[in-house]
This record gives sequence, structure tokens and C-alpha cells, in this order.
Amino acid sequence: MTPELVATIVFGILAYVVMGVIFLSKLNTCVEVLKNTILSHKENNDKQFERLEKIQNKHNNLIERMVVVEQSSKSAHNRIDDVRDELKAGQND
Repeated sequence: MTPELVATIVFGILAYVVMGVIFLSKLNTCVEVLKNTILSHKENNDKQFERLEKIQNKHNNLIERMVVVEQSSKSAHNRIDDVRDELKAGQND
């Protein structure tokens, strides 16, 4: 092998290695950007999920309170009906 051929081969290998390092560096940068983007979206999703949980808890609390109101209202209507029936019975005596 001639020295020129050896130099060309060595230069080719070095160029290939340098290109690989540059490629891996760019790839690493892209991976970091993607990772940061994913983490940012995850944080936003977590915040939205917490907000939706709070809204759902308020809704569930409202439903529970409405059940109590409905039961109380039904009881009050029954008492009113009883009083009305007593008044009608008293008028008929």
C-alpha cells in the first residue's frame, strides 16, 4: 500500500467517525428537545387532570346535596299533605 492510499483510508475513517459524532450529537439534541416537550405536555396534562378532578368532586358534592334536598322536600310535602288531610277531617266533623 502506498502512503497516499493509507492516508486516504485513514482520512476516510476519521471523516466517518467525525460525521458519526456530529450525527449523534444532533440526535442527542433532538432527543433532549423531544424529552422536554413530552415532560412539558405531561405537566400540562397533570394540571388539567387535577382541575377536572376538582370540578368532578364539586359536581359529586352537588349531587349528594341535591339528594338530601329532594328527600327533605319529599318529607315536607308528606307533612303538608298530612296537615291538609287533618284540616279536611276537622272541617268535616
